[in-house]
Amino acid sequence: MQTDGDDQHSENAGSITLLGGVAMGTGVMIGAGIFALTGQIAELAGPLFPLSFIVGALVTSLAAYSYIKMSNRWPSSGGIAMILQKAYGPGVVAASASLLMALSMVINESLVARTFATYALRPFGLESSGILVSVAALALIVFAYFVNAAGNKSVSGFSLIMSAIKIGGIALFAIAAIWATGFSSGAFAEPVALSGLDALLASVAFSILAFKGFTTITNSGGEIIDPHRNVGRTIIISIAVCVVVYLLVAVAVGASLSTSEIAEARDYSLAAAARPALGELGFYFTVAIAIAATTSGVIASVFAVSRMLTMLTEMKMIPHSHFGMSGPIRSHMLVYTVVIAGTLAVLFDLSRIASLGAFFYLVMDMLVHWGVLRGLREEIGARAWVLWSALVADSVVLTAFAFAKLKTDPAVVAYAVAGIAAVFIAEWFYLSRRSQAMDSASERPAEERR
Repeated sequence: MQTDGDDQHSENAGSITLLGGVAMGTGVMIGAGIFALTGQIAELAGPLFPLSFIVGALVTSLAAYSYIKMSNRWPSSGGIAMILQKAYGPGVVAASASLLMALSMVINESLVARTFATYALRPFGLESSGILVSVAALALIVFAYFVNAAGNKSVSGFSLIMSAIKIGGIALFAIAAIWATGFSSGAFAEPVALSGLDALLASVAFSILAFKGFTTITNSGGEIIDPHRNVGRTIIISIAVCVVVYLLVAVAVGASLSTSEIAEARDYSLAAAARPALGELGFYFTVAIAIAATTSGVIASVFAVSRMLTMLTEMKMIPHSHFGMSGPIRSHMLVYTVVIAGTLAVLFDLSRIASLGAFFYLVMDMLVHWGVLRGLREEIGARAWVLWSALVADSVVLTAFAFAKLKTDPAVVAYAVAGIAAVFIAEWFYLSRRSQAMDSASERPAEERR
């Protein structure tokens, strides 16, 4: 069974293999998860921060169950938009949650772009220059636009090559750092306070954000070969690869730096950990791998979000205007994606970008699980206890994260609440106007409609 969106994208079907899908998924996940979030997770969780990745992987595995079941049943280039529409119907909830997911993906692009800029400027000691970081981040987003505009094969091939380079490079860095420092120094030599368990739980929100790239695979259901089997397989393999890579890096960073040193260098923690463990050569090697990882992450994310926005437009869930641009809808969506991501990359720092992404994603994720549980569980053969477990886990992490941010940065909580409310209100307004226009058109005499 195919959706209308699949028919729209039939010319692209089968252009991405299982290996290409894994490369795309890990490209987004590793680009954000390791280089952008390790320092922020350690800042919250303290010496226990590697556990945050383990808990995040468990929560993500529960969450992936809904997406795998739905994607195996109805593979589509609409991915999450398709899941939500089938769960809630073509209304405000489905449209709003889909848009929240798209926005969280755009936020991820700006997050990874600023991470790229921070690492690229670190060898020159310019990573604290806000203007230069913004310019470099914007340059990467523009580059990602041109790669995506070149077509699917360019994205898939580039993602595959870059993923192989960065996974191998990151693993080499981590193993060498652990070998050089052992397990009894750095953050792991510090005492563990049980009173910090609430902060550890809050940090899981960032860990989940580090794994959320698996959802981009659901947006490629119209392009992956044999999607009824390979979408689910691609998701599972991508999460498994990232768990191994994340834990290796977390242990390497924790063994090389103290918690305070990780927090101080949170925007470039891997590069900071490389220097004491591996010297100058290790430092520059890590910077090079970071640049490769974040570049492929932005390219893969732009690919996925432009696909999703195209499907939302074709499903009449969001308005569209070409603003005088020629070409198909997807080419317009590429432009809109890079414009929004570029704006966020210029206006916000890494911490607030990551926080907004976590709030948007967790709310959307809970809506997906609830929709599948209440209306589609029997049709797709999903187990209720897994769906309930995913819902409870998300709600606990979201609550802990919100309380932690209310203590340290209440403004970002206000931004998140206002943003989520604005999305629902805007979708209600748009869909109401569209429904009224359709009703008015249907009520006009047949002669007037000719």
